[in-house]
Amino acid sequence: MRNPRDFFKPLAIDAPEPLTEIPFRPSRMIHFLDFSNEKMVAKAADIAQKTDILLGNLEDAIPVDKKVAAREGLIRAAKESDFGQTSLWTRVNALESPWVLDDLTQLVTEIGDRLDVIMVPKVEGPWDIHYVDRLLAQLEAKAGLEKPLLVHAILETSQGVINLEEIATASPRMQGMSFGPADLAAFRRMKTTRVGGGHPAYRVIEDPDPDDPDAPRATAQQDPWHYSIARMVDACTSAGILPFYGPYGDIRDELGCETQFRAAFLLGCVGAWSLHPVQIEIAKRVFSPPADEVRFAKKVIEAIPDGRGVHMIDGKMQDDATWKQCKVMVELAEMLAQKDPELAKAYDL
Repeated sequence: MRNPRDFFKPLAIDAPEPLTEIPFRPSRMIHFLDFSNEKMVAKAADIAQKTDILLGNLEDAIPVDKKVAAREGLIRAAKESDFGQTSLWTRVNALESPWVLDDLTQLVTEIGDRLDVIMVPKVEGPWDIHYVDRLLAQLEAKAGLEKPLLVHAILETSQGVINLEEIATASPRMQGMSFGPADLAAFRRMKTTRVGGGHPAYRVIEDPDPDDPDAPRATAQQDPWHYSIARMVDACTSAGILPFYGPYGDIRDELGCETQFRAAFLLGCVGAWSLHPVQIEIAKRVFSPPADEVRFAKKVIEAIPDGRGVHMIDGKMQDDATWKQCKVMVELAEMLAQKDPELAKAYDL
């Protein structure tokens, strides 16, 4: 256990000071791009205008013979493109892979001043974060960076879920976590080939009618990920970092994607991964607070400036707890309005 007074000291000489608070910028979607594809490199700046976070993917979905090209393409795009207000992230290869050391070394030393977050796959415990933490500090010092890179963990194994709280508090670099349903399903030996979403066989059913045992019984499909996502949200929010839903693999099922994203949003996730341009728009729609709720939240804050006492507003009881909910809603709306003129108009901001 490190001395708490040492927690916010750099882990390498001349490395930048760790952040004491994780910045919260618009984060509705993390859009994945394969920078080994020259067309994607050319379009990156235009795509960035439509997204909150643009991520150069180096891990899964990048073939072995394109790993180096994806890394070099990301470096080239970061040097040559202007992404404006959009954050630039990367997902490096797994820590046991033969590519990850070169991923971290080249990215930090060549474009570390342009990157915001390093996404680390298959994190199983705080030891994974400690390794990346120290290595990043050494590379930041070597590159002369003035601000520290942040780390985002993907939960893809049962051990990662078991160690959620320890992972969330492993380093001041921890920015957040994403939920990875595909790898987690394989690790748990779940009998599904779906990437995110529900499954028609995972259901609840009402009891038989005692007067007519053979009558049809109401049934409903359930969400197999609810427990794990809720645990991740608790671990993240208790540590002051940000929870994200991961991928929804069926690009054609827009309604299913929106439903899964909305469930994650209601549980407390701030955003989700987008694998296709159509999912960018879904994430915008879901993770931007509804205009009517924002207007009501503003009304509550105006009526209760200090958040104290119990008040009736439009027939609804409001107290300090609901006031805090309204503050979260309005602060997010104000942030998104700065980036999106249409939302600014809808929110009356």
